[in-house]
Amino acid sequence: MVKVRMMNEEFFAKTLKEFNVAGELVRARQEEKQGLLDEFDTECKRFFFGKISRRSLQSSVDKTNKELQRLDKEIRENMAKARHAGNRAMSLVSAQAPVGFRATMSGISGGAGKAKRHSRRKARRKRK
Repeated sequence: MVKVRMMNEEFFAKTLKEFNVAGELVRARQEEKQGLLDEFDTECKRFFFGKISRRSLQSSVDKTNKELQRLDKEIRENMAKARHAGNRAMSLVSAQAPVGFRATMSGISGGAGKAKRHSRRKARRKRK
């Protein structure tokens, strides 16, 4: 009996879930970053109108910069996780190339496997 190659659905579903989670975390950190920037903007306005001191604003600058660096790092890490999960999913899907079968009067023919790729030889340099 002929068997068709089947995709590992459990691994594929797990990979897609990981991709989705990483994407959601990127979005959440971006929203958190926007909130932080908005909060700092209000601090700057308070300083401009004389509500807080220069020292207080400097403290806010230091705290905001540290938090921005942390958020940027987390965004980059989650982008890398999403990229790796996407690459895993693509390689899994790419490996599912269909094998050619034909129905004939004597039965099923084909199924020799995927077509082999021939690598091109690199051109040799001429020696002087």
